[in-house]
Amino acid sequence: MLVKDIYSVVEKDFDQVNQLIIDQLRSDVPMVEKIGHHIIESGGKRMRPLLVLLAAKALNPKEHSNEQHPLLAGIIEFLHTATLLHDDVVDTSDMRRGKATANAKFGNAPSVLVGDFLYSRAFQMMVNLGSMRVMDILSNATCVIAEGEVMQLMNVKNPNLTEDKYMDVIQGKTAMLFEASSHSGAVLAQADEQQESALKLYGHHLGMAFQLVDDVLDYVGNAEELGKNVGDDLAEGKTTLPLIFAMEHANEDQSNFIKQAIRKGSTENLAEIVTIVQQCGAIDYTNEKAREHVQHAQAAIDCLDHSPAKEALNALAELAVSRSH
Repeated sequence: MLVKDIYSVVEKDFDQVNQLIIDQLRSDVPMVEKIGHHIIESGGKRMRPLLVLLAAKALNPKEHSNEQHPLLAGIIEFLHTATLLHDDVVDTSDMRRGKATANAKFGNAPSVLVGDFLYSRAFQMMVNLGSMRVMDILSNATCVIAEGEVMQLMNVKNPNLTEDKYMDVIQGKTAMLFEASSHSGAVLAQADEQQESALKLYGHHLGMAFQLVDDVLDYVGNAEELGKNVGDDLAEGKTTLPLIFAMEHANEDQSNFIKQAIRKGSTENLAEIVTIVQQCGAIDYTNEKAREHVQHAQAAIDCLDHSPAKEALNALAELAVSRSH
C-alpha cells in the first residue's frame, strides 16, 4: 500500500481536519496566526491525526464521517505542533521540514508563546469535544511528553545514558502522543475493552519504531529529504541508540572519540563518527529494534476485523521503518 493509499482511506475526514486547523488558528493577534500558519503549513505528514482517523475507521468501517473524530485529530495536531515550537527553542534548531524553524524566523519568545496558545486552544477544543475519557487520555499524555522532554534535556551531553533509560525518554517524548492518538480515537469510536487496548498498544509501538528510525536517519539520511541537518542529534549532544550501541561495541579509542563528541555537542568529526556507527553494527541494531516494534504494533491489531483501515494501519507500521525521511 502506497502512502497516498493510506491517506485515501480517510480522505474526507482528513480534508475536514485541515479545514478545522485553519479555522482554529484564527486569532485577533496577528503574530499568533503568522507563526501558527508557518509551522502548520510547513509540510508535516500529520501522522498523529491520521492515527486518530484510522483507529476510528478500523472500528466502524461503514460509519459516515461526523465532526467528532476530525475535531479530535485537530486537537492532536495542535498538541504536537505546540511541542515542536517549544522543542525547537530548547534545541536551538534552525531547520525543520526543509524550512526555517519558527524560532529562527520569528525569535524564541514569540515561538514559546504561540506554542502556549496552541496548547490552550487544544484544550478549548477538547471541551467542545465533550469527552472526559479523551480529556483524561490527552491531559495525561501532555504531562508524560513534558517529562520526556525534561528527561532528554537532563541527559544532553551525557555519554553514559543507558539503552533502557533512552527507551524511557523516547517513550515519553515521542511514543506517548502516537499512543494517545490511536487510544483516544478508539475511545471516541466506542471501542470495547479489547479493541481499545489493541489500538493503544499499536500506537505505542508505532511511536517507538518511528523515533528509532529517526535516530538512524540522523546518521545515514539525506539532509534535503529529511528537511533538517544530518547530525543534528550529535550537534545538540543527544545520546541516541546508534551512539549508545557504538560506544558499547566499538573499540576503546572509538568509544572515547564518540564520548568526547557527545560532551562537546559538536559535529566537527561527524564523518568519522558516522563511519564508526555504521561499521560496528549500530545502524543495523537500531533498525532491528524498530522492526521489532513494528511487528508488535501489527500483532496488537490482529484482533480487529479486516477492513481497508486495518490494512492502512498495518501499512503505516511498515512505512515507519522503510521511510527515508
